[in-house]
Amino acid sequence: MPNRLAHETSPYLLQHAENPVDWWPWSEAAFTEARRRGVPVHLSVGYSSCHWCHVLAAESFEDEAVAAYMNAHFVNIKVDREERPDVDAVYMEAVQAATGQGGWPMTVFLTPDAEPFYFGTYFPPAPRHGMPSFRQVLEGVHSAWTDRREEVAEVAGKIVRDLAGREISYGGPEAPGEEELARALLGLTREYDAQRGGFGGAPKFPPSMVIEFLLRHAARTGSEGALQMAADTCERMARGGIYDQLGGGFARYSVDREWVVPHFEKMLYDNALLCRVYAHLWRTTGSDLARRVALETADFMVRELRTNEGGFASALDADSDDGSGKHVEGAYYVWTPEQLRNVLGDDAELAADYFGVTEEGTFEEGASVLQLPQREGVFDAEKVESIKRRLLDARAARPAPGRDDKVVAAWNGLTIAALAETGAYFDRPDLVEAAVGAADLLVRLHLDDHAQIARTSKDGKVGANAGVLEDYADVAEGFLALASVTGEGVWLEFAGFLLDHVLARFVDEESGALYDTASDAEQLIRRPQDPTDNAAPSGWTAAAGALLSYAAQTGAEPHRTAAERALGVVKALGPRVPRFIGWGLAVAEALLDGPKEVAIVGPSLDDKATKALHRTALLGTAPGAVVAVGTPDSDELPLLAGRPLVQDEPAAYVCRNFTCDAPTTDLERLRTALNG
Repeated sequence: MPNRLAHETSPYLLQHAENPVDWWPWSEAAFTEARRRGVPVHLSVGYSSCHWCHVLAAESFEDEAVAAYMNAHFVNIKVDREERPDVDAVYMEAVQAATGQGGWPMTVFLTPDAEPFYFGTYFPPAPRHGMPSFRQVLEGVHSAWTDRREEVAEVAGKIVRDLAGREISYGGPEAPGEEELARALLGLTREYDAQRGGFGGAPKFPPSMVIEFLLRHAARTGSEGALQMAADTCERMARGGIYDQLGGGFARYSVDREWVVPHFEKMLYDNALLCRVYAHLWRTTGSDLARRVALETADFMVRELRTNEGGFASALDADSDDGSGKHVEGAYYVWTPEQLRNVLGDDAELAADYFGVTEEGTFEEGASVLQLPQREGVFDAEKVESIKRRLLDARAARPAPGRDDKVVAAWNGLTIAALAETGAYFDRPDLVEAAVGAADLLVRLHLDDHAQIARTSKDGKVGANAGVLEDYADVAEGFLALASVTGEGVWLEFAGFLLDHVLARFVDEESGALYDTASDAEQLIRRPQDPTDNAAPSGWTAAAGALLSYAAQTGAEPHRTAAERALGVVKALGPRVPRFIGWGLAVAEALLDGPKEVAIVGPSLDDKATKALHRTALLGTAPGAVVAVGTPDSDELPLLAGRPLVQDEPAAYVCRNFTCDAPTTDLERLRTALNG
């Protein structure tokens, strides 16, 4: 019989709706029930494409005896971390503080007042490698709660007090300057893996936001070292197994330092960020590889993640049926030499050589992840295309990985920005249309009458959870990109509504610091506040970027001041931990460069010379430059006000910090003004 999760919209919660565990969604009612029964709360946090979450569920949550014990002694709450990033952040901070590490699934035991007292991640069904079994953990917690309640309350109280004392070291409301950005670059150079690209050791995550900083820094200062690190990392990732060589798109991370074996789930946010990174790399260098990867990644998102309503789904699972009814990680993506022979016949040897498929395999059980190893000699491009097509068709016949269909506002905002820019750069109006479709869905479904944003929707039904800072910031970022690409002022207007909420409900007026949840949001044991970029920009740095761009488009002084004050945290953290505040550093580059404001005026948006100036402006590498396009009498975008044609010709106006160059009708002069 289904439990209480049967009525939820989260695909992850719905995966647990048939468990014998009497799950509750996160709610006040669950804690009221724990108080009524006098039992602790078992909080389990995960997400739908998380491999070990599925393993824990199969081993323990589907086990009748374990479930009966859980139901008898706990109120059990299941949370989708992607729907409730605030709940996840608060308890993950406690887990990391207590154990020195974190991850998902996250297992936390709480008092009925939501105070944590015992933590862990995955627990096996039987003791192994020094880990207790999940059943032993449950029994230990129950015994402590029954026999040593005062001690448990003391521990919980101390943890909450410690969390309250862990205020972030906010650098004060002053933006970083040349010195801090130079020190951040030096720090990155020290951690750079010159042999393999990327930063640090295994596991290796795609450093999208750091690459954006490196590209902007190179554009502003001419630093060849910064550009080299960005370009080499992008090439190594694109040639590695972390990139899907047949269908496009990136997996979440590589388990090794060489980018060979990925953790196979594909997340929307990674692909949106990387699509934009490769498009920006192409804009800087003209690299064919960057162009191909940007377009393939955009096409992957539209083909495999777009929902019927026009939004973009959150993720594809790592696991799928290997053909024998068993769910195996990577089964959809990997190949053995024999499988190549079955599909390709005589071309199998060429394919194995081209994609690095070996007899011993690069993954498990003799299978290989497809890569593009650096090879001597030339391959027949037509033959390679034919091989890719046939392999892709054969792969399409395999059981596909599951898809998490929920639409997350923040990640759709990142996707809108990526598709709008990629479509504009490569003359792909279909990609711009896909961006507009997703933006329409967010306005229609996620925004209420007061322009407050809901975090998620699924199948056209909006979720119950309020948007957090990253939702307001990333959606504003997407709308601002769309305004620059389409010239439609409505997107700038909607970005303004969202950013007004940021100023009113997320900013600490005294310090200029930002919180992840609104001042009127549900109160947890602590108000989450994390400025560091992890897999996606933090809400804090994303908000700083969107506020700065909006101020450049409109001249809104409060937004610029708020952006500058928010960047104080980058001044503090940039030189110390540059890998974890890449987007903040990229925004700081834009601030140091102005950012430049470009107004393109022409007789119409369809006019050939106007389009050429607009495209040249969009392809400018000046960090964070904003672009407005329209007719001289248009009131769509504030930057167009008082900008006439020049001798009846379309013209470009470039301004920075309240100073404007003479307008130009010449593409080359515009290019020079925007490319340093």
